[in-house]
Amino acid sequence: MFSRRDLVRLIVPLIIEQFLAATIGIADTLMVSSVGEVAVSGVSLVDSINVLLLQVFAALATGGAIIAAQYLGRDDVDDANMAAKQLLVVTTIFSAAIMGICLLWKEQILFAMFGAAEAAVMENALVYFWISAFSYPLISLYNVGAALFRVQGNSRISMLAALLMNITNIGFNAWFIYGMNMGAAGAALGSLISRGFGAAFLLLLLHNHNNRVYLYWDRSFRLQKDMVRNILRIGIPNGIENGMFHIGKLLVAGLIATFGTVAITANAIGNSVMTMIQIPGSAVGLAIVTVIGQCVGAQDYRQAKRYTKLLMGISYGTMLVTTLGSVLIMRQIIGLFGALTAQTAQAAWEVCVSSCIVEALIWPSSFTLPNALRAAGDVRFTMITSAVSMWAFRIGMSYVLGSWMHMGLMGVWVAMYIDWAVRSAFFIVRMISGKWMKIKVI
Repeated sequence: MFSRRDLVRLIVPLIIEQFLAATIGIADTLMVSSVGEVAVSGVSLVDSINVLLLQVFAALATGGAIIAAQYLGRDDVDDANMAAKQLLVVTTIFSAAIMGICLLWKEQILFAMFGAAEAAVMENALVYFWISAFSYPLISLYNVGAALFRVQGNSRISMLAALLMNITNIGFNAWFIYGMNMGAAGAALGSLISRGFGAAFLLLLLHNHNNRVYLYWDRSFRLQKDMVRNILRIGIPNGIENGMFHIGKLLVAGLIATFGTVAITANAIGNSVMTMIQIPGSAVGLAIVTVIGQCVGAQDYRQAKRYTKLLMGISYGTMLVTTLGSVLIMRQIIGLFGALTAQTAQAAWEVCVSSCIVEALIWPSSFTLPNALRAAGDVRFTMITSAVSMWAFRIGMSYVLGSWMHMGLMGVWVAMYIDWAVRSAFFIVRMISGKWMKIKVI
């Protein structure tokens, strides 16, 4: 169903897109830093909420797009297009509701989460949060558009949309922050406008009838209960899993904060470095959704298993190259984060190098492989496995190793490695068992 050329044309733009997605969030913080620490702190507080919601919106979009991918696999273009419209409407309603909640209770939400923050920091956070909330439906529309282009094998369009968002975000940030001295409000406005451009770009192209999946509207359109139910059966567990994963990271970050400034800084550097190293594996994970989704839709499980093995091999190969290359120059990479104390630089080097070694061994089977199960509709198993492993090992063992056994920051990272190993074992067993082939989504 997919030639080698098809896979290259799918994966390479996804790698570029994931790199652009990783950098767009950095721009606000870097550019607003010229205003002062108070503005940076306000932006960073709200971004912890924004990242959580972004992960949920992206998971809902990808989960719903799996339905369209399976219809494409069985060459049912009409139902694929109908699923695309249903997904667009459902996610827009959901994101608009979230926007309304955040606008109405922005003060209560921020004070409940960050009530101990200084008054000046909270003032910046409130402004940034208020403007950011208007972008939530735009983020949702963008994610739906990008997911729909990916599932039909056209990741070049979603890559171009990410590039457009980066360019417009940096441009408008510069105008509002440097030119108009708007501080945190300027950063929020720049992000709002760039997300509007990205969503409009994708939605405009989705109305092109030359696409396999395209949007067309007529008076007969109605929400179809069965199709909406199928979309939510995939999207909701996917969204819950992503949301819980981010909440778990926030809880662990709270524990790390008790270890002191060295641990906080080293952990931040480690997370930044690992995010960039994981980009190829994350891109292959998105590609798996498209490929396996279409194979399962065609009920060709022989090809589904074959492509899973092939794409997992690509994921392991790319991760091996990035992790090995990073280990060789890790001192230089850490040096890019500015003047660090010797203790902080050493702590960052230890977590980064250890993570590279473990990632090369088990990260793809922990995070790329479950996307094959999700594409087949096996989302409940992946959600339960991820949630139990997260709370029992990543969070629970972080307190055991990091706090009770006095291993500090390295204890938290070892707990994360244990979480990856447990997830990996369960997902491999599930894939080999073949139970994912018995699940019917459409």
